[in-house]
Amino acid sequence: QVQLVESGGGLVQAGGSLRLSCAASGRTSSSIYAMGWFRQAPGNEREFVAAIWRGSGYTYYVDSVKGRFTISSDNAQNTVYLQMDSLKPEDTAAYYCAAKETWGPSHHTTQDYDYWGQGTQVTVSS
Repeated sequence: QVQLVESGGGLVQAGGSLRLSCAASGRTSSSIYAMGWFRQAPGNEREFVAAIWRGSGYTYYVDSVKGRFTISSDNAQNTVYLQMDSLKPEDTAAYYCAAKETWGPSHHTTQDYDYWGQGTQVTVSS
C-alpha cells in the first residue's frame, strides 16, 4: 500500500503562485513508476494536470498549464511537487496527487493510477 498526503493549497490572487507537495509513504521504494497531479472543479470530471516518470524524470503537462506549472520530485524524500505560477481563476479546483504502480505507458487518465491522496483546494480569485 502507498499513502499520499497533499499540502500547499490555498487562496491566491490571479497572477500569483502556489507550490503543492505530495508526500508518499508505505511501499514506495521501487514500486512506483510515475506520479501525477489531477484537478477537479465542482461539476467537472477529474482532469490530468501533470505527470513525472520516476526512472527517467520525463514530465508531461496538459496544454492549459504548459509554461506555468512545473512538476518535480525528490525521490529520496518520496515527495512530488507542483509549482504553479501565473495562476488563473480557471485553475480553481481541488488538486489530487496520484501514484502509478501498475505498469503501462499511459499516465494521463485516472485509470492509470492506483493510489490517490485526499486532495488540497486551490482557489484563484480574479
